[in-house]
Amino acid sequence: IISMQQGGDVKGVFERLSRGIKAVGDSVKAESGKEFALDERYGYIHSCPTNLGTGMRASVHVDLPGWTKEGVDKLKARCEELAVQPRGTRGESGGQTGHTYDISNKHRLGYSEVQLV
Repeated sequence: IISMQQGGDVKGVFERLSRGIKAVGDSVKAESGKEFALDERYGYIHSCPTNLGTGMRASVHVDLPGWTKEGVDKLKARCEELAVQPRGTRGESGGQTGHTYDISNKHRLGYSEVQLV
C-alpha cells in the first residue's frame, strides 16, 4: 500500500496510509475471516523479507545536484552513515534520472513507524 503526494505534509501522507492499511485489513477480515500475520517480536510478516517489522519505507524525492557531481558511490557512502538508502526515481531497480533521488529509511525491522518517519 502506497501513500504519496507532493509537498512536505508527512503527517497527512502517514494518516492516509494508516487509513488505507486499516481499510484493506478490514476488507480481508470481512471476506476471509483472517487478519494480517503479526509476530510480537518481528512485526508484520510479508512476502518480502526485507519488509519484516512495520514494513514501512518512508521516502522523499529530493534533488541532489552536488551529490550527482561527486558520484553515486559517495552518495551511497553518506547515506549509509545516515541509515538511509538512495534509489532512482524509477523504483527499486528502475534506475536514476537526472539529479533527483528517492531517499528512504534503510532499516525496517525492530523500529516503530514513528521512529522510521
